[in-house]
Amino acid sequence: MDRLTYTLEDQALMARAPNYFAWQARLIVPKVGRRVVEVGCGTGNFTRHLLGRELVIALDIEAACVERLRQRYAGRADLRTFVCSPGDAAFADLARFRPDSCVCINVLEHIEDDAGALRGMAAILPAGGVIVLLVPAFPALYGPIDRHLDHSRRYTRASLRRLAAAEGLTVAKLRYMNMVGFFGWWANARIFRRQAQSAGQIALFDRCVVPVMSRVESVVAPPFGQSLLAVLRKGSEPRP
Repeated sequence: MDRLTYTLEDQALMARAPNYFAWQARLIVPKVGRRVVEVGCGTGNFTRHLLGRELVIALDIEAACVERLRQRYAGRADLRTFVCSPGDAAFADLARFRPDSCVCINVLEHIEDDAGALRGMAAILPAGGVIVLLVPAFPALYGPIDRHLDHSRRYTRASLRRLAAAEGLTVAKLRYMNMVGFFGWWANARIFRRQAQSAGQIALFDRCVVPVMSRVESVVAPPFGQSLLAVLRKGSEPRP
């Protein structure tokens, strides 16, 4: 079975990076609507930035992660949770909630049939609906940490454009994110051959690098980066 997101252990490790999630939120949240489906929610490290709108539908195939998210945000009237993945009948049924956007952060690379997953997301949205993706960039960076995290691939701008076009989606925005992270990931993959990121490494990056890089990249879009941010829009005309 495809793994939509990280394990509880991985999620706890990433919880040490609140500045990084806040940076993601500043780029992503303004792009989504009032009724959002979060694909691959994990334990809710990013979900908190989506709450407060009309409806957030958070889903993952890891039941333990979804249960942790339910406990974390218990009593929220604006939150629904599900254990499913794009392509499931349960996922297709989410159309009944009338979502206007999907958010898929560091998830698509886990799914072997990424085209099918993107197709499933588009199917539950109306014409003009938005899909926001954050995916790892540059196949040349693929290394032991990617394998440890069950990444099937890393993306290029061209491969994301082809993927979107094949599913009848228009690329409204496509930009790199986290230029410093590019070098850190390269060093982990090619020099240190690390199997996983350490808690100290994540905390140091979050505390010292993210505040500076997020400000710099808000002024000047980086020419490369560890990740690619894509905003895709569902066309107003049905595909032939």
